Formats: sequence, C-alpha cells, structure tokens
Amino acid sequence: MKDLSYIRNFSIIAHIDHGKSTLADRLLEATHTIEKRDLVHAQLLDAMDLEQERGITIKSHPVRMDYKAKDGRDYELNLIDTPGHVDFSYEVSRSLAACEGAILVLDATQGVQAQTVANLNLAMRHNLFIIPVINKIDLPAADIPLCCSQLEEILAIPKEEVLLVSAKDGTGIPDLLEAIVQRIPCPKHEKNPDKPAALIFDSIYDAYRGVVTYVRLFSGTLQRGTKLRMFSTGLESEIKEVGVFTPEMKAVAQLGPGDVGYLIPNLKSPSDARMGDTITDALNPCDAPLPGFQEVKSMVFSGIYPIDTADYEQLKLSMAKLQLNDPAFHYQAESSAALGFGFRCGFLGLLHMEIIQERLRREYNMDLIATYPSVIYHVYLKNGTMVPLDNPIHLPDPSEIDRIEEPMINAHIMSPTEYIGDIMNLVMTKRGICTNTESVDGRHVIITANLPMHEILIDFHDKLKSITRGYGSMDYEPAGYQAEKLVKLDILVNGEPVDAFSSIVHTDYAYSRGREIAERLADVIPPQMFQIAIQAAVGGKVIARETVRQLRKNVLAKCYGGDITRKRKLLEKQKEGKKRMKQIGRVNIPQEAFIAVLKNKEQ
Repeated sequence: MKDLSYIRNFSIIAHIDHGKSTLADRLLEATHTIEKRDLVHAQLLDAMDLEQERGITIKSHPVRMDYKAKDGRDYELNLIDTPGHVDFSYEVSRSLAACEGAILVLDATQGVQAQTVANLNLAMRHNLFIIPVINKIDLPAADIPLCCSQLEEILAIPKEEVLLVSAKDGTGIPDLLEAIVQRIPCPKHEKNPDKPAALIFDSIYDAYRGVVTYVRLFSGTLQRGTKLRMFSTGLESEIKEVGVFTPEMKAVAQLGPGDVGYLIPNLKSPSDARMGDTITDALNPCDAPLPGFQEVKSMVFSGIYPIDTADYEQLKLSMAKLQLNDPAFHYQAESSAALGFGFRCGFLGLLHMEIIQERLRREYNMDLIATYPSVIYHVYLKNGTMVPLDNPIHLPDPSEIDRIEEPMINAHIMSPTEYIGDIMNLVMTKRGICTNTESVDGRHVIITANLPMHEILIDFHDKLKSITRGYGSMDYEPAGYQAEKLVKLDILVNGEPVDAFSSIVHTDYAYSRGREIAERLADVIPPQMFQIAIQAAVGGKVIARETVRQLRKNVLAKCYGGDITRKRKLLEKQKEGKKRMKQIGRVNIPQEAFIAVLKNKEQ
C-alpha cells in the first residue's frame, strides 16, 4: 500500500497577471524538476504559442515535483497550474476538484481583485486548505500592509498565515515549499482502497496516440494492460500507457492512490472521454462514481463558418478534437443562406470565443468567419409556451410574441475609489443598475451591479479598463432573466435580409446600432454595376440606410459638342439599362466584408 502521507496535491489560483505561472517556474527550479539552464522560456507550463503571446494561462497544466523537506523526508508534490481570467473559471473548477489545497496568490501592487474573491470562493466550495501568498514584494510600488489588511477584511484570512514571496527573483520560495508540506493535508484513504477510482479532470487529443486523459487517482492502482470502464457510459477499453508529468509526459509502471497523471486508453472517438467522469477497473469496479464538478453552461453564442465550404467536414473534425481539450466549448451544426454550412457554438465569454477561434486557425489551419455574438433569450409566445433562442434568425413572428426576456448578470467591480463615478456612468449606459457600493479599505470600492449579459459582450471590459487606468477588475455570475423591450434588427442588402448580420437589440439602441452596421457595410462592400441600398430594419420598418455607389461607364466620352439633348439621350439610355440590371442583378458580398464588419462590431 502506498503511503499517502508523503503526497501533496495543490493548485495555484489568482486574478489574471498576478504571477501564477512565474511562481510555478520557481517551484520547478527549487525542486530541481527543471534546471534553470533547461528553462526554454518563462512561464514554462504555458506551452501554447497563444499563451506566451498574450501572457495569460488558457489551459491548466499538471506537473509532478519531488521535494526533500527540512525533516529529511521525500515528498511528491503534484501541482496543477490554473488560468486567472473569468472566462476560464470552468478550467479552474476542474483543477480544484483534483486537489486538497490551493495557493492563493496576491499581487503586492494591486491587492485583492474581483477574480481573487471568485477563485477563493470556488476553492472554499471544494473544501480546500488555502495558503495565502503575496507576490511581487520586490517591486517599489509593493504595499504589503494594504494587501494584508485586504486579506483580513475581504477574505477573512489572518495576516499571520500570509507568506511573502517574489516569483521573479525566488525570494521566499523555500518557505512556501515547506508550507505546502506542513499545511496542505495529504490525500484521504478511501473506503474501498483496492477498487480503482480515478477522476478525469482534463484531456487532449494527440494525433499519434489518440485520446489522452488527465486523471487524479483516489483509490486503487491502474497500469498498462488494465481493462478500464468509464462510469457514465459503461464503455470499456484497455489502457495502452500510464504516466506522470515532469512536466513532459513520462511513462511509469503504474499510478497509485493520490497520484496525478495521465492514461492513454484505446478510445476511437474524442467524445468518449467526458470531463468529470470516473474511470475504474472493469474487473474490479468501484461502487459509486466520484463527485465530479458542475456541468458548464454556455453564456455566449456565435456562428462559426469555414470561408471555403469544402472545409466543412475538416472543421467538424477539428471542433470535436478541440472540445475534448476544452469541454466548456459546445457546438451544433447549422446553415446560413449567406455563409453556407457551419456551426452554432457556445462559449463562456468573449475572450473564450476569441481564443477558440484563434486555436482553430492556428492548431488546425482553418480559415473561419464568425457571426455577431449573442446570448440565450427566453421568448414567451401568446399561447403560453416559452422558446429558448440563441440565434436571432429563428425569432418567431412579432405578432405571436408576448414578451422577450434576456439573461441578466450580477457584476462585482473592484476599483480605486476615485473612479466610482465613471464606473456608475458606464453601468448606466449599458442599461445596468448599481445595487450596492462597499468601501474596502478607504482606497478601494466594490460595486455590485445588475446588467444585461448582452451589454457586456462587446466592449464593457475594455471600457472599464480605460476609465480606471487599468486598475479596475470585474467578475460576474448569472442572475436569472428579465423582460425588456427587445426587437430583431435586420440588415437588408439590395432588399434581401442577410441573416449573418441579424441581432436582437433593445428598442432604444436599435437606430444607433443599425446606423453603425449600415455605415460599415457601405465602406467594405465594393461598388457594383448598379446602386446598392443597405438598410437596417426593425419589423419591416427601415430605420437607417446607406448607399453603395454604382460603377458607371462614361457614355459622354464620344460627345465632343452638339446639342445637349444628345447627351441627355445617352444618359437616359444608360439609366434604363441600370434599372433593368438591378431587377435581375444579385449583390455579391465578399467574405472580407463579413470579416471586417463582424470584427469591428466586436471591438
């Protein structure tokens, strides 16, 4: 039987850009898991090009470290690095389900932020032991007393438990490693220690080895050749390889209780491995599945289409592989008159949507176009039925609709006190209401606001950062549905509605939104042989119009003089020809126009 008292499983949680990945680098160096000369780039666990470019963690990454403590004993430390942005909170919850403790990192120059509070609450719900750490103490702007008082007042963490570190120069790292060993509890012994039970907390698709599942073993042992069973589906398969992360994948003889590692089962389809599922031995199964984590609900929806329709099947396969790596991403097939066959996709937020699109482009070489992002509306018909709607083109006839309800959120905005007026103005312009204002330490304030989800999709976060000089932060949670005066905004090109540009907007904002889209389309649609009308319409009533000029041949070039009636006759003849051409002509909207308009609308 493996001695569980020498195993520690923990995560690092924090607000975005507070130094989680840099701290992980120092832990790897201090335990000699990676030597400093072998550190190919900073933030080693952020393996994706996209993570290194943007300086954010997108995927949680496990790693095993061997540490010799001051008491002379050897400990096995399993670290799972986590993202910090609100759009990747599902990634964090999956990581925390596999741990017994968490390091809560605080930036010494910024203090407690909105996502710090959200991640701590998530860890508390999993009953994890928290080690509070104040990072970046080497910076001149570091305010350690303020951070300690915030930890006590906002998070109810005694300042005596706080550790001071600098992840950049390694100050305080030995004390942190000792605290991990001393404070974080070891894995518990399960009731049936001989019956294997492993929780799937992540998985990836490898082109050569197929589905690779990341697991945390709670009881029993799993090794190569064992016939495993997926608890939710009953699917059985033979294990081809088991291993640990050092941080590269390293095959081992077996995984025992308390271990964090990977399994490569003989699965044919990426959809066979489900997040939160329990893996057990088919011949000696455990009695009940392990408590997993909550099923994720998409908040933002957008259509994703291949620019070349011949790439549809390739895009479908790429999305299946990507969903295995990111189960918060959902998709289903749909078709559009303007864009052809594609998929209706669900995301946790706008950054999540942007990252998924970029990963499809980079990792799977797909040329894509995305439609305007929307949320799920509840449409109540006059016959009493409720229809959930995530695509504006499926909105029923207005004469059949009793009311439309839109999803609301409770936003928790944390900012220095001097920006409170600007934040309240921003909330009001986005149809929100400030419900509570709470002063934290005399210098910071937490504003709670009730806002429509749709209004924060596009530019709310950017504007919040602008008006607070980068010091404002926001976290949000769903807050039910509320009835509003909402209408469908159609964009007509030459009298024909283009469904890719349809959106549901508030009545008060319909004119300005319609005018904006019409102006942008007029700029990007190339001139045709006849004049093109671009119109924004609500319920058949045109509320805005722009015109794309026509290409005209100079029919007067051959007239060097003579009577004016001769020139008029030529112009009238040209005019009649343009009229006939418009009757039978069809406007070809280039893909560049869709990309330009939809990109502009997101900015």
